Amino acid sequence: MFVCLLIYGVVMAKTKIKEPKIQITWKEVRRQKVLLIWSAAIVLYGVIFCYLPLAGWAMAFENFRPKDGIFHSPFVGMAKFQQLFSDATFIRVIRNTLAMGVINLAVTFIMAIVFAILLNEITSKGAKKTVQTISYLPHFLSWIIVTGILHDALSGTGIINEMLMRFGMIQQPVDFFAHPGYFWPIVAFANVWKETGWNAIIYLAAITAIDPSLYEAAAIDGAGRWARIKYVTLPGIRATIMILLLMSVGNVLNAGFEIQYLLGNGLVQGVSQTIDIYVLKWGISQGDYALGTAAGIFKSLVSIILIVIANQIAKRNGEERLF
Repeated sequence: MFVCLLIYGVVMAKTKIKEPKIQITWKEVRRQKVLLIWSAAIVLYGVIFCYLPLAGWAMAFENFRPKDGIFHSPFVGMAKFQQLFSDATFIRVIRNTLAMGVINLAVTFIMAIVFAILLNEITSKGAKKTVQTISYLPHFLSWIIVTGILHDALSGTGIINEMLMRFGMIQQPVDFFAHPGYFWPIVAFANVWKETGWNAIIYLAAITAIDPSLYEAAAIDGAGRWARIKYVTLPGIRATIMILLLMSVGNVLNAGFEIQYLLGNGLVQGVSQTIDIYVLKWGISQGDYALGTAAGIFKSLVSIILIVIANQIAKRNGEERLF
């Protein structure tokens, strides 16, 4: 790419051809006023709700007291961060968040790709639209409803225990929410069921952009359905997969809040708490806003570092990248 740009620059310099400059005039501004107004509104929204709140990060370096405000609270430096990492509960919370984040990333990411490919292989348009519609619906359900369904299905008298007992796999009902070992798989299953159909939309769009002649040529060469998926479909959506993977890596620490908070209890507390729940419990409920802010800063910095590292790995391997 750099060589092409260099050659282009040399040719343009020798031929003395100048590219036309875009002149912004008041006439052009008036013509594009609607787009400019909407763009200004979006920029203003970002400044107000995304950048101005960053001033609150100062609380992490202070012994913040609401009555004194951000700019008059005593400065304590890195004391709140030292308090965080000397707390065994916070270390356990980091472990839980990373574990559930990685599990959710792996299963939801892979299942969305698999589902999109399999859905694309359905030849009947009516059946395809029906499956698509059904798969999208869980995304629009709130986590309150989803956790309610899970709780009813996995309870002692729920359908899961009834089926397991009927097929002779267990002798008595299992209390799934009393065993810490079941909690992470339950969270992963809930995320897959709720988001797979919605996450597959962009992969379906990428698949439809693949030139149909490639499939025809592969079929003429004797490629079966699985061979066409392997050598045509997957390479065709490879760039999309890489971009979405890089974006998903930055959300590893966003393992969730609602489902862990709603399904968690004292028996599984050691594996259910995430950083967001820690911030709620200690930063807001206990009134230590500085400690909660420090935990939030840690989460944001780790996400940024993960994105940068993943982007550099993709760049080194010649894959698509974010920047």
